[in-house]
Amino acid sequence: MNKNIIYRLDWTLMLIYLLLLIFGVVNVYSATFTETSGGLFDITQAIGKQLLFIIFSLFIGIIILTVDSKFFEQFAKLAYSLSIVLLLGLFVFGKTVSGATSWYNLGGISFQPSELAKVTTALIIASLLSKFQSDLKTWRTIFKIGAYILFPFILIILQPDPGSALVFGAFFFPLFREGLNYAYLIIFLTLFTLFFVTLSFPFVVVIGIITMLFFLMFFIFKKIYPKVKIFPFLILLIVSIGFSYSVNYIFENVFEQRHRDRINLVLGKEIDSQGVGYNINQSKIAIGSGGLKGKGFLEGTQTKGDFVPEQHTDYIFSTIGEEWGFLGSFFLIFLFCLLIFRVIFQAEKQTNKFRRIFSYGIAGLIFTHFFINIGMSLGIVPTIGIPLPFISYGGSSVLAFSIMIFIHLNFDANRLNDW
Repeated sequence: MNKNIIYRLDWTLMLIYLLLLIFGVVNVYSATFTETSGGLFDITQAIGKQLLFIIFSLFIGIIILTVDSKFFEQFAKLAYSLSIVLLLGLFVFGKTVSGATSWYNLGGISFQPSELAKVTTALIIASLLSKFQSDLKTWRTIFKIGAYILFPFILIILQPDPGSALVFGAFFFPLFREGLNYAYLIIFLTLFTLFFVTLSFPFVVVIGIITMLFFLMFFIFKKIYPKVKIFPFLILLIVSIGFSYSVNYIFENVFEQRHRDRINLVLGKEIDSQGVGYNINQSKIAIGSGGLKGKGFLEGTQTKGDFVPEQHTDYIFSTIGEEWGFLGSFFLIFLFCLLIFRVIFQAEKQTNKFRRIFSYGIAGLIFTHFFINIGMSLGIVPTIGIPLPFISYGGSSVLAFSIMIFIHLNFDANRLNDW
């Protein structure tokens, strides 16, 4: 590595990253504070463990900055293989927490390999895509890339941890950037919408809606392209109705009861402010009570009263909303948007395909986590238990996202170097 990397480092991105870490420490401390709490560096407390992992993450980050950029592409396949082995090992040596066998217990410190798998999958996808000379046009190429994404996805689903598995859909961001046909995105969004429409309305009503939409599409296409045939539309109509018919079976027999409850809650099919809806209800109360400026650090009554379960992890945004108000929440959202756009902006400057794809991958991962976690706290998406990057308590998450950021910083600082 060139010794002058310190002068080429993206200090704007570094500052955003450090601000998010600091904001996270402040709010984890507030969410876990009690009159009997120890000091900041008491590693028997959540805040002490969080600081320990942050220090370790920064140490690893400095090492990453000193590594030759070529190493990461060469190391990608080995790193991915290691993460798969760790995921498989959970079924034998894993620790079960909240019904999911997703953790290794290492001398009192828990480690979640699915977080590491996000980093290594980003590396292997970047490595594979950078070697393809053509765009993502052939089924063989798409299948190969999809298999590398699907393998950790399935292993994490089986833990079962569907929330962490869902995040792997973020890897479609770099695929579309590299030429994947947007028809796949339209198909995915259509199926996603159809899934929730089927759960929200009687099946007969859904069939009527689908039929009207498809005939409307056919007549629109007929106006634009007079030679278009109705047969492909009929095939799509039959497939869509078949998919819709299968939704209820999948929902009732594949999803666990807790996942069905959370989805029904968001769809408005269940109103249970004391049962399954308790977390979301208390989170919304906490956020709403913060007003414009918030109640102040350590002054949140919902937070101090421990009304919001998992507040230092899944629902950390409710602490921010209550104690820092709309202005503090807006500042946090602004920082995340700035971080994501900064990564994408710098990625577009890359002349090296591997580096660009990796950066798009981490931008997609951060956005997915950010959107879903805050959406959970606001009650607009089902609770699926994923952390807010750099903010939520969780050493594995802080370490994994820090590694991603520092690899990107390494790539950006060395983007003018020849390979």
